[in-house]
Amino acid sequence: MTAERHCIRYGAHTIEFAVVRRKRTTLEIGVEPDTTVVVAAPLDTPLEAITEKVRKRAAWVRRQQRFFAQYLPRTPERRFVAGETHRYLGRQYRLKVIPHARAAVKLTRGFILVQSREPGRTEVTRELVEGWYRDRARIKFAERLEVNLARFPDPEFFRPRGLIVRQLRRRWGSMSPAARLLLNRRLIEAPVDAIDYVITHELCHIAEPHHGPDFFALLDRLLPDWPTRKDRLERSVPNLQSA
Repeated sequence: MTAERHCIRYGAHTIEFAVVRRKRTTLEIGVEPDTTVVVAAPLDTPLEAITEKVRKRAAWVRRQQRFFAQYLPRTPERRFVAGETHRYLGRQYRLKVIPHARAAVKLTRGFILVQSREPGRTEVTRELVEGWYRDRARIKFAERLEVNLARFPDPEFFRPRGLIVRQLRRRWGSMSPAARLLLNRRLIEAPVDAIDYVITHELCHIAEPHHGPDFFALLDRLLPDWPTRKDRLERSVPNLQSA
């Protein structure tokens, strides 16, 4: 049976949970080792009753999530040395650093090629690569924004008033109350269909600010395979929270 997806706010956190309806008489909330929340509910339980139960157990849910989170695999910090692998649009590339009078970064034959006047200094390589990622993110995200706006019946209504690209520690992106779209620079590491999921998700917030049933109904209509895209994003860019 297909799980229903919902969420509640708990302080500064959003607790997302899946509802699986079964032939049972009691409602049970579980937190999986990957920190996902699953609610097993009787077939006829109203959504309001399920949401209220999750809200009452929110403190316990957050404790369980924090407990499991400490055992999740962490992405090692990048060292920006020759031979290290980096992702771009879902593919892995090896870093190649060569001395050159003109500093530049480009993709070539499976490599991210870094031309540097100081090839032995990793901090210089880091600055060059991060600058290249930021530039590519601004260009690619603007392109994908136009593609994803076309999914909506009234694209101009959902057009954000600005697009901001920034390095974020905990989020893939957000939509401000002023309709400014903020996207994490790290999204440029993910496959294009995963980037499209985040953009479409955030654009939906212009009409539906909260993660209620109407929000997910809109997202389901526009992007029916969004759970698959979200899973792919979580594998490509780990250790970030859902948008």
